[in-house]
Amino acid sequence: MNVSVQTFSPPVMRSSLPISEDLVFEIFSRLPSKAIARCRCISKLLASMLVRQDFTESFLTKSCARPQLLFAFQYDSEVVFFSSPQPENPEENSYVVAPSQLACFPSSHRLFYTNTPTGGFFCYVVERIFEGMKDSEYVPVICNPSTGQSLNLPTLKSSKRFGVESYLGYDPVSKEFKVLSMETSFVSGQYISVKHQVLTLGTEKLSWRMVECCIPHNSSRKWICISGVLYYTARAGNWSSMVVCFDLNSEKFTFVNFMKASGKEMHGSTTLINNNGKLGLLMSEDTSSDYICGASKSLELWVLRDAGKNEWSEHVYVLPPSWEDVVSEYMRISGMVGTNEIVLAPLFQNVPPYVIYYNVERKTIRKVGIQVMEGLQVKRFYTFVNYVEDVKFL
Repeated sequence: MNVSVQTFSPPVMRSSLPISEDLVFEIFSRLPSKAIARCRCISKLLASMLVRQDFTESFLTKSCARPQLLFAFQYDSEVVFFSSPQPENPEENSYVVAPSQLACFPSSHRLFYTNTPTGGFFCYVVERIFEGMKDSEYVPVICNPSTGQSLNLPTLKSSKRFGVESYLGYDPVSKEFKVLSMETSFVSGQYISVKHQVLTLGTEKLSWRMVECCIPHNSSRKWICISGVLYYTARAGNWSSMVVCFDLNSEKFTFVNFMKASGKEMHGSTTLINNNGKLGLLMSEDTSSDYICGASKSLELWVLRDAGKNEWSEHVYVLPPSWEDVVSEYMRISGMVGTNEIVLAPLFQNVPPYVIYYNVERKTIRKVGIQVMEGLQVKRFYTFVNYVEDVKFL
């Protein structure tokens, strides 16, 4: 009796895909960022392709062409993110499409008070106080709501107990993300920032290095990164309202005296925006109010034309008579879409079922509902405009 013996060879792992890399990139660049994060776990080959700089930059380029609304709220011990397409010309009382849930992260009381996303990333600081320890520990955290990735940076120690501010920026020249951090101290009867430090992401060993700052100032939590420069509002001595500019490439500070140029102080309603590649300060005309309400008469936009010469241009947007009928509660400026639509969201409402679009050219007001979120009961709700998904791996 003849017995036929069949042998089996172990499967051969492919070292390449059966289609071209260009086609692979084109296919994957059309997927949502959550799908990209999952695909990186399928195989080492896919993972190596989907973290390459040429792919992540291609994905970001496509994402910038379709900016989104981003919503964040604290629920129990987590912060939950949702995103929705940003309506270009919202009709009155229309609803945006149902928001899709992104990632969740451990909550922090300082997480999203006035933070602005840099690209697709957020930066916040977690304070740790351990029993028996004299000093507090502050851990800056970078998180990506789209992919769910988070990165704890090296600990910053402070004996002052007044906190640490951290700002995340992107340098388009070196194509690097950098974090600027500073400690708050109480000196001669005033709060000032000290120990300015910078950390570059993507290096083999993450470490802080000191940078020199020549003007003591009290930093704030209002900041934005535009074209490789970190801008944040601050106060210092006779400069009651100023903008600090930190060039991420040269790692040098410059300062702009807003009070001197405008004759007025910045106040709580001020929001920093990107106005065609230049810094814009959007605020209520009422310097005594920290928020926008139905009684507000106009909004002001100050655009920094030349930081070296402290030159600003002022734009005043008078609100129409219908404003008082539409706005029935305190509002916060979320930002500006393009150069003509200001977006506002309710301040105190637990979950705002809407945002307001005010078109400064047509003088029109539109309420846009957030369809799925009306039944949610949460403590705090934050709205961000012009959010773009970024799949860079930190």
